[in-house]
Amino acid sequence: MKAFTTRRALLGAGAILPLATPALAAFPDQPIRVIVPWNAGGLADVVMRTLAPAMAGPLGQPVVIENRAGANGAVGTQVVARAAPDGHTLILANAETHAINPLVYPQLAYDAVADFTPVTVFARGPFVLITRPNLGADSLQSFLAMARARPGALTFASWGIGSTSHLAMARLMKQAQIDLLHVPFTGAAPASTAILGGQVDVMFLNAGPAEAVARDGRSKILGVGASERIALLPQVPTMAELGTPVDAANWFGLLGPARMPPEVALRISQVAAEGLRLPAVQEVFRTQAAIPVTSTPAEMRAFIAADRERWAVLVRELNIRLE
Repeated sequence: MKAFTTRRALLGAGAILPLATPALAAFPDQPIRVIVPWNAGGLADVVMRTLAPAMAGPLGQPVVIENRAGANGAVGTQVVARAAPDGHTLILANAETHAINPLVYPQLAYDAVADFTPVTVFARGPFVLITRPNLGADSLQSFLAMARARPGALTFASWGIGSTSHLAMARLMKQAQIDLLHVPFTGAAPASTAILGGQVDVMFLNAGPAEAVARDGRSKILGVGASERIALLPQVPTMAELGTPVDAANWFGLLGPARMPPEVALRISQVAAEGLRLPAVQEVFRTQAAIPVTSTPAEMRAFIAADRERWAVLVRELNIRLE
């Protein structure tokens, strides 16, 4: 995502905390629960399960992951909005939960700004355009030609209406002037399973999982939805290189409930940054094409606000409204 490469502030780890504050003296005094509002097996789940044990050591308490999927991440997110603001319950957030959902759900059960305390953005994940086996399109241009010849006949998967995978494809359809039929799923894992099973033709998928399934020829990667090529797939050109620039990516971070002590939020952000430096964490992130980043709580607040404005333009154009 371009916001990360242009905002140097997101690459800093934050200030040193005072050592003796009442909130920090009591934190944490029990396991920390992180709600992942998506199915197990997707990139959000993988990166959080990788970082969790690295955070547990410095915190002195287990970091427990709980998957609560549904409504484009809204089901699990509202659980955290209503939790005690003591730092022991966090949400694994991304663009869907805190930038896009407020734009597409008029009756959203949480306020993405007022109900949460930002903690840190810790990763970004570029998408690639991937096809089902035997689609017959060996390049982006051949796929676009196929789609133009058969408007409305080809299908694309996403992990939900209004998700980043959906909106990334909407950007491609607008840019390339093609018409595809949307088939939404409840998460990235079932959507990619449908691609591999041949039930759906194409989708934008996180680059790491896509590389794993394309490695043995079960599918074809047509292009990278990022401003530059990624280390895991150096031979795959960007969509921009292929003449159809599409910014397709997501970010991952942690927030707590509103009124969480600021020193607790900053402590968690520092522990996350420490965890990202561990070689074992870096290796898993590398294989998943998840790019580590760091931010303070204040920097995360500003980043989410900017990201929401960026998505708002496309959501208004598509007139997406969900009940």
